[in-house]
Parts: sequence; C-alpha cells; structure tokens
Amino acid sequence: MQSIFDERLWLAWLVKVRIIILTLLFGIELAIARLTPNPFPLRLFISVVLLWYAISVFYLLVLSFWEERRIQSLLQVIADLVMVTLVVYATGGVDSSLNFFYPLVIIVACILLPRVWAYLTGALAFILYVTVLELTYFEIIPSYSTTHPGLGALQAIIFVNLFGYLAVAYLAGLLAAKLRQVDVKLKYTRGALEDLQALHENIIQSISGGLITTGLDGYITLANTAAQKLFERSERDFLGQPVGKLFLDPLPTVDSERSHGEVRFVASNGFCKTLRVMVTTLSVPGRKTIGYVYTFDDLTEIRRLERDLRIQDRLAAVGRLAAAIAHEIRNPLTSIAGSVSMLSGIADLSDEHRQLLQIVTRESERLNGIITDFLAYSRGKQYRFASVDLLPLIEDTLTLLEHRLVAQNTGIRVERNYNFKEALTMADGDRIKQVFWNFCENAVRAMRSGGVLTVSVEQAGEDWQINFADTGPGMSRQLVEKIFEPFQSQFEGGTGLGLAIVYQIVQAHEGKVWARSRVGEGSVFVLRLRRLAAADNLPRKRPAAKPQLLPDSGEAVAAASTGGRAHG
Repeated sequence: MQSIFDERLWLAWLVKVRIIILTLLFGIELAIARLTPNPFPLRLFISVVLLWYAISVFYLLVLSFWEERRIQSLLQVIADLVMVTLVVYATGGVDSSLNFFYPLVIIVACILLPRVWAYLTGALAFILYVTVLELTYFEIIPSYSTTHPGLGALQAIIFVNLFGYLAVAYLAGLLAAKLRQVDVKLKYTRGALEDLQALHENIIQSISGGLITTGLDGYITLANTAAQKLFERSERDFLGQPVGKLFLDPLPTVDSERSHGEVRFVASNGFCKTLRVMVTTLSVPGRKTIGYVYTFDDLTEIRRLERDLRIQDRLAAVGRLAAAIAHEIRNPLTSIAGSVSMLSGIADLSDEHRQLLQIVTRESERLNGIITDFLAYSRGKQYRFASVDLLPLIEDTLTLLEHRLVAQNTGIRVERNYNFKEALTMADGDRIKQVFWNFCENAVRAMRSGGVLTVSVEQAGEDWQINFADTGPGMSRQLVEKIFEPFQSQFEGGTGLGLAIVYQIVQAHEGKVWARSRVGEGSVFVLRLRRLAAADNLPRKRPAAKPQLLPDSGEAVAAASTGGRAHG
C-alpha cells in the first residue's frame, strides 16, 4: 500500500530529531571521556559527529527545493546507517553501547519507505555491524574496544544482532502497515465527516428563514446567511453577542407555555422590523441540552399590508358615514345658522344672550368645517399630473405662512435649507401644496410658544426628500404610530383628518411620507416624491411601508407610502 504519510513533514522531523540526538550524544560521550578512562579516539568521534551534523543540515536545505521525497528518504536512511557504523566503530565496536541506533534507523525506514525496504535496511545494518566487528577482531583496522571476546562469543553477538534487526524490521514494518491502514480509514472517515458537515452547513445556510443558535448562556454561536441578511450584519458581528440585545422585546423561552411569538428589531436604517420567532432546544444525542435554536421570519410586509387594509376599511367607513349624514346634518345646520343670524339682529338682546348666540354661530361653523372635511376625505379626488417644480410650491406656501405668522405675532421663525435651483417631479401642484400646508399648520399648532420651522429639500437616490421640522413638544410613540390614520388629532378642535388626507394625496402620487418625533425634541414630517429624471411620466408602483418605531432611542417614526420602504 502506498504511503499516505506526508513525507516532507516526516523528513523534516527526522532531520530535527537527528540533530537533537547528535547533540545529546555528543554531550554525553564528551562527559564520559572526561570522567572515565576510555581508550576510544575522541578526535575521530568528534569528526564523525560533526560530519553527521553537516549531512543533516545539507538534507534540511535540500528538502526545501528537491521534490523527490522517496529518493531523499532512501539517501537519508543509507547515510544514517553509515554514520551509525562509524560512531559504533569510534566508540569501541563490540563494546559500543550505541548499536541501538541501528534499530532506530530500521524503524525510520519502515515509516518512510515501502515494507520491503525495512528488511533491506535491517540486512544492511547487520552487514555493516558485522563488518566492523570482523575487521576489528582480525585487526585489519585498529580496535578501540577494551574487551576481546573469543570467536564463539563474537559469533553469538553477531547472530543475536541478526535476529534482533530482522525482528525489529518485521515488527516495525507490520506496525507501520497497520498505521497506514488506520490512517487511510481515518482520512476516509474524516472526508466523509467533512462532507456531512458541509452538507449540514449548506442546508443551514440555504434555509430561507433566519436561524441563530446560542449556548445555554444566550450568546450567539452561529447565524446563517438569511439571518445575516435579515439583521444586516456579518457573522463576525453576531458571534459572541447576547441574542436578547438584538431585539426590542423579550424573546420567548422554551420553558414558557409559548415557545413562539413576535419581536421587533431596529434595522441599520433606524426602522423597525417585525419578526416571528420560534425557539427550540439544541440537543446532542446522549448529552443534555447544549443551547437553543432561534428561527425567524420577517412579518414586516404582512403587518404593513394589514395596516393598509385597516386604513382602507376606515376610509370606506368614513365615506359611507359622510355620504349618509352630510346632507341630513347640513340642512338643519343651515336652518340653525339662519335662525341665529335673525336672533342676533334683535336690538334689545342682553350681552349674555349675544355671547350665547356667538357661541352657537362658532360651533355651527366648526361643525360645518368638520362635515366639509368628511366630504373632502371621502370623495374621490381628481388629479392633474404634470411636470412641476417643487421649490416654487414650497415658497408659495411658506410666504403665505410667514405673513400670517407676522400678523398673529406667533414668535415662529421659518428657515429654508435647499441648495437646488429646481426640483422637478410629476405631480398635481395644488394637491402637493395642500400637503405642504398641512405640514406647516401642524408645525404652527405644535409651537404655541414660538419656535423654528425648518424646511429642507434634499436628493435621496431617485427621490426628492422634503423635510418639515419643528421645535415643538414632540409626540408620543403611540400617537406617531397612528398619525396618518383618521381621527388621530392631538390638537384641540382638530378633526384628525388633515394628515389622513395627506396620506391619500401621497398615495395617489405613489410617494412616501412619514413622521419622526421624540417627546420634548420636536417632530419632522418627511415627504418623498420621485425625481422627474428618475420617473417614467408617472412613478412606478412600489410597495407601501408601515409605520415604524425607534423605541431604543426614544424616537418614534411613523411612515406611510406607496413607493417603497420608508426611510428616516
């Protein structure tokens, strides 16, 4: 069987181990030579060790550029046998205690080379060792041994070593073959496990819903691709973070009666998403629970559609109500107004009676205004779309507003902030001016003690964004959520239909409108309309956005649009 070992790593390991052994051997032998009388030639021993050092360093350098690993292994094994033989000869031959290096070289050969080379290495080690013993015994070369065994003892030593080398070669080869087989199975099993793990990871990453796993401590350990896209974060941003801090609402728990629910999440653009979450325990067979699995689905669009349907239902109800009772109320209201006008002409009325008649007159006018708003809200509106410049429309509205503010001495200042010469869009200019006027009216009513109304125009992608920011007291989150629904006025005497009519107009223009507010920090109403250069006569249909919140910062945002996701 072909070796599955990484031969380069083994060769590098062999060189390093060889250098370590040589260093230890060199130190030990020098200590022995100094502490005990020993006839072996120290200079020869030092020369052999230094030569072995040089060969090891040479092999280490060759390893970096020579790719023939098998030939390198063979050369190193042969070179080690020769150097071991020289060391054995220099340290006493038959008396040398370093002949145990031969079995080590045989074991290395079993690891680096095919099994047959183990026996060949054992045979070569035996031949070299016997050659040293024979040459020194017959004094062909100088002997450095202290003992001189007889011929029979020498033959016994030779045969014992022959048996030992062959046994080491057999056992080491058998063990190396078993190790190779086990390693092959291990690599196969590891590959199958990696394939299975990759399959599971692909399944998790391919799930359309978001999936997050945590430990028992609630810290995130995994987030799939859908979760990263849903939360607009990378996996690195998820790992090690507490899962509860991602949401504005507490997550359901496995121990509770309901292991599912809805939570809100603040996206990177500052708007809320509504998510359905389910939690289950993460268990391993044979072990206890090791964590929790959270799965998420985005319900933001569904909740937006529900809100739009609720608004449409209210529109229909208001329309039916207005059509049914408008004339029934206006007829007696006209009679009341006429009667009051005649009564006010009586000369001998007291001041108290005249004050009561004025109250009746004012309330009749207010009731007539409410009915007018009902009819304006419920009737179908006709729009005349044309290319218009938003800046003159804004200027007309603000000029009228400023004259009124000066006349009434309200203490409110109007600031303009736009750096465009024109802002062209496809719109009904009169209806858009009605939207602007509603925003201004709301701002003036909010700033009863004076303040600043800042109107800005900016470019946002393919849209024009117009902001009306006041410095009033702001609005609560609950009010901002329903600000564009009918009958949600926060002002005394208001009908609550002004912003609902704004919503209708923006819906007809397929634009976007939303409000941002913090209690004590004023409010901002934002309108977006498609730029003329980015539109095809009329804006294309885009999905509407539901009211949004920023509870974590105390800022509330409501949005209503037919032109895509609202932005704050």
